[in-house]
Amino acid sequence: MKKEFPEVKVMGEWAILIEFEPEINEKLLEKILFFKTVIEEYYIELKVEVINTYNSLLIYYNSDIEDVYSEVLIVKELVYTTNIPKKVNSLIYHIPVCYDLDFGLDLEYLANQKKCSVLKIIHLHTQPVYTVYFIGFLPGFLYLGGLDKALQISRKEQPRMKVEKGAVGIGENQTGIYPKSSPGGWQIIGNSPVDFFDKNTEPPCELLAGDKVKFYSISRKEFDEISEEISLGNFHLKKENYEV
Repeated sequence: MKKEFPEVKVMGEWAILIEFEPEINEKLLEKILFFKTVIEEYYIELKVEVINTYNSLLIYYNSDIEDVYSEVLIVKELVYTTNIPKKVNSLIYHIPVCYDLDFGLDLEYLANQKKCSVLKIIHLHTQPVYTVYFIGFLPGFLYLGGLDKALQISRKEQPRMKVEKGAVGIGENQTGIYPKSSPGGWQIIGNSPVDFFDKNTEPPCELLAGDKVKFYSISRKEFDEISEEISLGNFHLKKENYEV
């Protein structure tokens, strides 16, 4: 049963949590991101941090909430009375991925599990338009929804101790890109030369929740050429307005 209104509750002394329907879909994401903007604009002088997940918003204050009851009422007023627009603007980014077997450590395993060719796996992975639902567990790690059901597969039983920066992986019904080297348990099928997080830029992660992603396949030679362009500061992701 869907909630008529999201639940608003206190989370400790520094935060308020807004919980929406326990679902994962783009319509709900649009609603959450709209209210995220509304709250950020309302609290612009306080500079609160608003973090979204699949079905919630966490408002994190820079200090103790002086009057918790009043603050909850303000948040409820914002999310209960503000009308949601019918259309939310977003960008679509075209991201290069090299599916060479040197990068796609689990490509052949995935092909065997799905009883198809590696080329079919690549085709299925590059066809959808993915949605950025939120960013975590590493800074710049994009959680992308929209993976073809034919590619869905469990995470590895034993995570790798090191997954290379740029690794493109699949975990359950999601795909994502590792913005830096780290341990990880997703099935790795390729690598993107793009930098997805740079602490010296503003914002440090160019893509935002709600944006769209379309992968395109590149050769190993093209991967090296793009990597060189990036090192010289001459490469920019292709992006454009996204309209349904």
